[in-house]
Formats: sequence, structure tokens, C-alpha cells
Amino acid sequence: MEAHITTKDPEETRAIGRIVGEQGTAGDVVLLTGELGTGKTCLTQGVLHGLGSDDLARSPTFVLIAEYRGRMPLYHMDLYRVGSIDQTEELGIEEYLEGDGLTVVEWADNVPGIFPDDSLHVHIELVSECERRLSFAANTGRFAGVIEAVSQMASSRQM
Repeated sequence: MEAHITTKDPEETRAIGRIVGEQGTAGDVVLLTGELGTGKTCLTQGVLHGLGSDDLARSPTFVLIAEYRGRMPLYHMDLYRVGSIDQTEELGIEEYLEGDGLTVVEWADNVPGIFPDDSLHVHIELVSECERRLSFAANTGRFAGVIEAVSQMASSRQM
């Protein structure tokens, strides 16, 4: 399952993230990839708002894991500075992945192979100064609702 959408500004990127948060359930894992400055944290801000929080998610690059409260916890991880599976074990990431909240992982491609197979993969590419192309993919039906909602939003904008 996959879906693709191009957003024209940060607010649209947050709106897509809000869909993920609104449909999120405990144990969901969202893996974000893309170059620096493509909007991974912006998308996470939308996820947090979709979970019912008014907090502003910030990039946790220097703390590695930030926790936010909404209708369930959001565990926001930034693995930019993590280069090995051993480092993730030291951080106790597995406990978050199996926890009572939704986990969003920026730079998930830095430590492949540690995340559940039924994670939602979101790759973000820079199209122009403001536009981003978001590609959603999932190996199982767990995120079918999210992918369908993104597909519907993308097709309604093409008219």
C-alpha cells in the first residue's frame, strides 16, 4: 500500500500529519526519512496536533527522544546522530516501540532493521522552496486508513 502527495507549504504538511495522529493507535510506529530541512519535524507537529495536543513538537536532535501528551503519548525520536543498533539499545528504543503511545522516528534509515514490519514509512522530498513530496508506504493493512485518507486528499486536489 502506498500514497503520494505534494504539499505546497508547511501548513499542508502539518495537515497530512494531523491525519496520521487522528487515526493513530497505541503501538503505531511512523518512520520518517528525507534530507535535512524537508519537513520531518513539521509533519510530526501535525501528528501531535492530530493526537489532540496544542504543544509544538520540536526536533529532538540533541535529546534524541522527546515525549508529548495528547490522547495518548507521542514519542518523537531523532536518530540523526545515532549510527548503530548498539546505540539504540542503550537508549531503550524498543520499550518505546512497544509502548502505550505513537512513535515517530526521524532519520529512521540511520538504523535499519530495528523497527516493526508493520510500521508506516514516510519519505519526504524537497520539490521547491515550499513544496514537499510525501510518499507513504506500509507492508501491512495497519495503516490502510491513513494511506486511503492521503490518497483521497491527493486526488481531490488534482481537480
